[in-house]
Amino acid sequence: MARRGRRVHLSRVAGVQRPLVVGFDLDMTLFDTRPGVKRVWEALAASTGLDVDADLVVSRLGLPLAAEMANWLSPDLVDDHVARYRSVYADHAIGPTLLLPGARGSLEAVKAAGGQTVVVTAKLAAHAQLHVDHAGLDVDMVVGDVWGEGKGSVLVEHGASVYVGDHVLDVAGARVGGAVCVAVATGPCTADELAAAGADVVLADLTEFPQWLERHLLERRLVALDERLRDLGTVMVAFSGGADSAFLLAAAARALGTDKVVAATALSDSLPEAERGPAQAFAAQLGIRHVSPSTHEMERAGYRSNAGDRCYFCKAELVEVLTPLAAELGLAVVATGTNADDALAGFRPGIRAAAERGAATPLLDAGLTKADVRAASQAWGLPTWDKPAAACLSSRIAYGIEVTPARLSRVERAEVAVRAALADHDIVTAQLRVRDLGDEARVEIDPAAVASLGGGDDPAMHSVLDAVRAAGFPAASVDPSGFRSGSLNALLPDPQRYR
Repeated sequence: MARRGRRVHLSRVAGVQRPLVVGFDLDMTLFDTRPGVKRVWEALAASTGLDVDADLVVSRLGLPLAAEMANWLSPDLVDDHVARYRSVYADHAIGPTLLLPGARGSLEAVKAAGGQTVVVTAKLAAHAQLHVDHAGLDVDMVVGDVWGEGKGSVLVEHGASVYVGDHVLDVAGARVGGAVCVAVATGPCTADELAAAGADVVLADLTEFPQWLERHLLERRLVALDERLRDLGTVMVAFSGGADSAFLLAAAARALGTDKVVAATALSDSLPEAERGPAQAFAAQLGIRHVSPSTHEMERAGYRSNAGDRCYFCKAELVEVLTPLAAELGLAVVATGTNADDALAGFRPGIRAAAERGAATPLLDAGLTKADVRAASQAWGLPTWDKPAAACLSSRIAYGIEVTPARLSRVERAEVAVRAALADHDIVTAQLRVRDLGDEARVEIDPAAVASLGGGDDPAMHSVLDAVRAAGFPAASVDPSGFRSGSLNALLPDPQRYR
């Protein structure tokens, strides 16, 4: 369990999309180098006659090599013995050295978060690199021959916002470098000593680091979100009722106050009727004014023709309707719930349309992912934290098939009927899509729900297919692969042209 030292000052690490760089000490943080270091000291003693207690030396790793040598030699002999020690280090120290529990996973956690890692150690960089290479660790940079407060300048140079070490000297380096200090009690210093030295957090070992990092990044991104919203001053949130826009609405209310925020849910044929009431109720629960302007994307030829860039015309219509309304209400900007994952998806013409029209994307700017949104929403007690993704009804119609109010209505009727049919057979699915392929509908539900339907003769399967046909589709089938977000994108011959 993590032990707290002083409180983490998140303002030191907050910032819109600031790159994540994490520094790690090497000895007794990433590696248990005691077996190897002991062999080097024993080899040095054998070749020079040095009288040294190698067990005592390795019990207090963390001091510069010259400082440890000074405990056993007169000052005039230290430099010579340091050179001798380093000349035999590679031959004796690399093989016996052990990777500490959680080390590999901690480095991988930083990479998974899109960050970089830098090893900052008192050990020679060449020797540190040998350890890293021998263990097959993925490290971006190794900087050696620095210790204590001297590590601070290295952390600043590489933009490290977090430094992980096991010694009070590592804590000193982190403080000088303005980095959050994560101390691990795997070296010569106790947890109490590390906390007293000013570590922001003390962990038992690196196995606890990935979970800590996840929490830290969420906190850091929430601070960045709060700062971004305060910069905007007043905002109209394009509020679909989904998890992302609901969280953005709640965050805006927290940052700005309810009098400076308006929720706007656009009414059109593509918004399911079932989404409208809950959206209004959610805004009312927050004490935020809710408006429901009508959008007319159906009047745009590019939207109706339903090529791969349909979402461009939909988002263009939305922002062009909301922008003058926001100005009329004295609000500075329209903000969408686009998150950091959306920007990486590659196929998001709607994001481009909104950006061209000046819409703000506070969640994206703060680096908040979908997982972050759900975690923070749950922590804040928002009922939308686990709400399944609910794309507009037009997303159900295969590209190249014209979008019409009749088709959208048919899809909506079919989905309501399918959900009722599944409930009649006690089958639960979080995700449900009825894909309009023209004269045929393809039903996508959770894979577990597909398995519960059974084969073609199963009564539940008959009920589902009958429900779809009763809604107006001549033919219907259930996709055996289950629900897949954006499955119709795979039918596009060249998705890249619509980015």
